[in-house]
Amino acid sequence: MIKAEFLIFDLDGTLAATGEDIAIAVDHTLKTLGLATLNRERILSFVGDGVEELIRRCLGGENREFFARAMKIFLEYYGAHLLDRTVLYPGVRECLDYFRDRRKVVISNKRQDFTVRIVHELGIAPFFEDIVGGDVMPYKKPDPRLVEPYLQRFHIPREGTVIIGDGPNDILLARNAGVWSCACLNGLAPRNNLLKLRPDYTCESLLEIRGLFS
Repeated sequence: MIKAEFLIFDLDGTLAATGEDIAIAVDHTLKTLGLATLNRERILSFVGDGVEELIRRCLGGENREFFARAMKIFLEYYGAHLLDRTVLYPGVRECLDYFRDRRKVVISNKRQDFTVRIVHELGIAPFFEDIVGGDVMPYKKPDPRLVEPYLQRFHIPREGTVIIGDGPNDILLARNAGVWSCACLNGLAPRNNLLKLRPDYTCESLLEIRGLFS
């Protein structure tokens, strides 16, 4: 069992069940534009690379001319409704409290303003030393430059660092940064997509990581 001195958490599908609000906002966007809607599973399969990619994928190549309008509609609607149905996953607060004496940050490809609002409104911001969204830096997950500054700032070795998330980008970020990965298998991404990447650890709920890391 490794000692996790530094834990990096994803947000969507890891700490918070945000999928329903995202899917509803996409559905509203497509309907407003008069376009065919998509089922929830398909919409959520597009989550993980930031809002621009989400909208591009939902529009499809045949509707690229709607991109600017779709972005405006989505951002306005989601900004007003991002906490309508979003809740913490079971055990999140207990997990964070268990590791309360360890350094922790949130790194998400979600926009910074949305990421910060959700973390604060769900009452878990005090557990984290930093909250980083996808538009803060000129690069997103899985770019290891997101991790390097923290390793230097906190003086924590790579072998004491673990990235916990439900998406392929979280596993790839850990691999690219040379740290441990832990895949949350009950998030937004299909579990088979995660298992194919051979994460170092897996969990069905965040409560399980209490038994994975000391």
